[in-house]
Amino acid sequence: MTEIALIGKKIGMTKEFYKSGQAVPVTVVKTEKGRVIQLIKKEKRGYQAVQIGFGKIKTSKLSKPMKGYYSKKGTEAKKMLKEFRVNSLENYKEGNEFGLEIFKDVKFVDVKAKTIGKGFAGVMKRHNFSGLRASHGVSVSHRSHGSTGQRQDPGKVFKGKKMAGHMGDKIRTVQNIEIIKTDENNNLIYLKGSIPGAKNTEVLIKKAVKNIKKLTIQEKIEVEEKLKKIPEKKKK
Repeated sequence: MTEIALIGKKIGMTKEFYKSGQAVPVTVVKTEKGRVIQLIKKEKRGYQAVQIGFGKIKTSKLSKPMKGYYSKKGTEAKKMLKEFRVNSLENYKEGNEFGLEIFKDVKFVDVKAKTIGKGFAGVMKRHNFSGLRASHGVSVSHRSHGSTGQRQDPGKVFKGKKMAGHMGDKIRTVQNIEIIKTDENNNLIYLKGSIPGAKNTEVLIKKAVKNIKKLTIQEKIEVEEKLKKIPEKKKK
């Protein structure tokens, strides 16, 4: 059941301490339970998917078609609907709810969110340009990007040219983020390091697409402890 994903809200960052004395920075995300609203079958749409609803919303804020849709399904209204393509529909049933238990045996996840908007930014901030020289005839253009176009041929600025412009405020996915721990009672998931977005940003968490063989922090600590004990046995 790890084909589906969860939506949560980024609360902020803190630290997680291990017995070895190691401190790991973690991002705390408060997830919401998702409810299966509809099962989409291949015969009707050409693909298999599960439609899941997240979040609460007042009925007064719904449009007439959506009110009719939820009443037809016999379920409470949800703030957003997401479709997740699955290999099999056997494990899903309309009305079922899913929470953090779907990540029970999962070590790594992919996180998708909207990055913090930085507004209009220059090339030094946006693309890490080094800028022009600080002396020797450079006047008023120390942080500029230098030459933009070419000669008569091709005589244009190519699309995708790195220039000053709107920075951030884009949907980005960060892969292979380690799950440090989960708190199912409070619907909290602790992820290693940082993730895109500011506080209260909507975050989509799903099982890592890539097949990862690297060790988790806990596994590394266990390996180190075993290695420490080996020489002690040899001495005896």
